[in-house]
Amino acid sequence: MDNLRFILVVTFAMLIFMLWQAWEQDYNPKPEIAAVSTSEIAKSKEDLPIASQSTAQADSELQATTRTPATIATTTKTIKIKTDVIALEIDLQGGTVTNLDLLSYPVEKANNVVNSLRELVGMNHAEINITPTRLFNNSIDKMFVAQSGLIADTGLPQAPNHYTVYASERDNYSLQPEQESFEVPLTWTDSQGLVFTKIYTFTRGSYEIKLDQIVNNGSGKVWTGRQYSQLLKVQDTSSKGNMLTGGMRAYDGGVIYTEKNKYQKISFDDMDEETLNEVSKGGWAAFIQHYFASAWVPPADQENHFYTKDLNDKRFVIGTYSPMVSVETDSVAKFSSQLFAGPKIQPMMEKVATGLELTVDYSVLTFIGKPIYWLLNKIHGLVDNWGLSIIGVTFCIKLLFFPLSQASFKSMAKMRKIQPRLKELQERFADDRQRFNTEMMGLYKKEKVNPLGGCLPILIQIPVFMALYWVLSETVEFRQAPFMLWIQDLSIQDPFYILPIIMGITMKIQQGLNPPPIDPVQAKVMKMFPIVFTIFFLFFPAGLVLYWVINNTLSIIQQTYITKQIEKAG
Repeated sequence: MDNLRFILVVTFAMLIFMLWQAWEQDYNPKPEIAAVSTSEIAKSKEDLPIASQSTAQADSELQATTRTPATIATTTKTIKIKTDVIALEIDLQGGTVTNLDLLSYPVEKANNVVNSLRELVGMNHAEINITPTRLFNNSIDKMFVAQSGLIADTGLPQAPNHYTVYASERDNYSLQPEQESFEVPLTWTDSQGLVFTKIYTFTRGSYEIKLDQIVNNGSGKVWTGRQYSQLLKVQDTSSKGNMLTGGMRAYDGGVIYTEKNKYQKISFDDMDEETLNEVSKGGWAAFIQHYFASAWVPPADQENHFYTKDLNDKRFVIGTYSPMVSVETDSVAKFSSQLFAGPKIQPMMEKVATGLELTVDYSVLTFIGKPIYWLLNKIHGLVDNWGLSIIGVTFCIKLLFFPLSQASFKSMAKMRKIQPRLKELQERFADDRQRFNTEMMGLYKKEKVNPLGGCLPILIQIPVFMALYWVLSETVEFRQAPFMLWIQDLSIQDPFYILPIIMGITMKIQQGLNPPPIDPVQAKVMKMFPIVFTIFFLFFPAGLVLYWVINNTLSIIQQTYITKQIEKAG
């Protein structure tokens, strides 16, 4: 029993160390990626989803485009757009969404002085120079943009793609106090009488951007084409090593969701090895990262093609294109899609598209992480504090496993009671290990003690602890979430290391309630564990340490009561 308990504790310590390494990799400064030269990007026009080809050909394969883009410009204007939650730019070349900032998610949390200043004078993030998180970016070394356009069928007048330069009546839009939404129209007219209008619609409080591409056919003949929407991103190579054994790491890469295969990760390595070409009704394509996601969501009632491209120079494309649509002369057709670009808030994402909430990745422990998040969210709705929510979840977990932990602590108390007799047997049969084991098992049977019972709390806590780690790491609601006093961000380490020290003290107290190992070497090693764990927990998020402090405290209260009851019983 002593050996098994020792192995469990050592295994748990190894898991803690692995989690600590992952946390350090998450929050240590990342090395800068080497810049991609503008000449290399300029000469590469292979990022269009399909070539000019017949409908049958398009349905069977994807090819790099060889035709010259409709209109290519070296410098174009941008339109600046701002709502209550996002600020972005739309490049008139292609109507591409770039430089999208999440106004409610600063890169670094403002200090207490800045918070007090904001409350005092009513200033917003921008006015006091709090840098918001930038999701889309048009810089060369951090390129991440949302592109869209139309592809015409073979032999027809060319349609505007993301190289076409559109026209706009205004270069600045913002959500007014009386508005719930507004539109940003872009137009391009073909020489043969085709008028193409791209309309972006922005809504108050929403990270969804609706896109309508309208074809007004005045050419005198039928026009046939399809829409595409894609995300182009430069891979951050510094993230490739940020992974625990078994791939348990905040995922950074491509994702698609299809009716048949559901949620699929398409990593940068996958895109490099093989070009994706899947067909599904509905679905979506996305690039996701820690806390945030960007996804193109085509209409759920149509058949969509999903594709990826490796453009070299660490540039990758993931996207979707629609079936061919014929537009009769003197008629109008509309292609629709949605762009989601924002935080991975699960209840919000569930309303955007089926399966989009799965981008919040709790690794192999999703079956535990999802219920924990649901419970945290429900408690937060009552107390409006994520720290108190963690405490509430800890109470619920202890209550759920109360009968099991009760039996385990009783077993530990009985083990503690017969410890002197085990010591006596060890001294009596010091030279006969087999006889000692026989006598020890006989004593266990006589006193009705389960030698494995005391290991159950550790076995229970390991998966719950791991799942809670991923919930705290992946759930954007915990990002920069305050608790109280000196804990102003539950997602990072305690700045004064007070919680880890309290955790070490509670662990030492709880260890004193357990029977020490008979082996003196193991006993000395076990005494070191509170110190070792305290050092590990110095670098863990404060929310995770808070859970462990409350869990240990409740265990101490429960175990102390049980031990006293058994000792009174003689």
